[in-house]
Amino acid sequence: MSAVRPLLSARELSVWFPNGNGGLHAVDRVSFDVDPQEFVAIVGPSGSGKTTLLRLLAGLLRPTQGEVRLEGETLLQPRRRTGFVFQQANLMPWRTVLRNIELPLELEGQPRAIVRQRAVDMVSLVGLEGFSASFPRDLSGGMAQRVAIARALVHDPDLLLLDEPFGSLDALTRERMATELMRIWEARQVTVVLVTHSISEAVLLSDRVMVLSSRPGRLALDLPIALPRPRSLAVTHTPEFGDLARRVREAIQ
Repeated sequence: MSAVRPLLSARELSVWFPNGNGGLHAVDRVSFDVDPQEFVAIVGPSGSGKTTLLRLLAGLLRPTQGEVRLEGETLLQPRRRTGFVFQQANLMPWRTVLRNIELPLELEGQPRAIVRQRAVDMVSLVGLEGFSASFPRDLSGGMAQRVAIARALVHDPDLLLLDEPFGSLDALTRERMATELMRIWEARQVTVVLVTHSISEAVLLSDRVMVLSSRPGRLALDLPIALPRPRSLAVTHTPEFGDLARRVREAIQ
């Protein structure tokens, strides 16, 4: 048990979605804590409730039973201090890279000078120097997701939730983006919860991997990842990495 006060706590979370057959039981009695600056990955078979769980943590969905606590307070609605990145970048096509990143701060009514400076800083952080004036149509999938991550981080959130952010990318771009995400996390040390279908991605990036069972999703494994940081793709070729990946795979199967 960690001595640090958790940033995020899930307690006995259960979700039923109504349908014509008495309801779909998506998540069943899931409990866990996430410490400040921790990187947690959630994996599991399709339909296990991973995205549902992430939406609960974002305050976008209310649990049927149980509660989510953020900084000790029950989460009843989305919080400004939470950033969310979806599988699709969902950029506004009529805005440039810089203007897309600026949007959250504009909606908050921040002074124009602060909005611009923070957005410029985020462009540098995600490695998009030279593309500030580009439009989404001119970006690759990986570049568009960098913009989405920058947009989610520009208001300096305490918690960053990532729902399969690299799922639509090809294998090589996905590896490159995983490396970039590690670099960004090490620079900002924001608390991250990542949903992914990739076991190797989960083990590479995270401090802990949580495995959900088949529907209804239950917590089948909560595995600490004791690989040293900083990490690179080279760690994926080590016996230690292979053993951790095997334990995650066995828990899924």
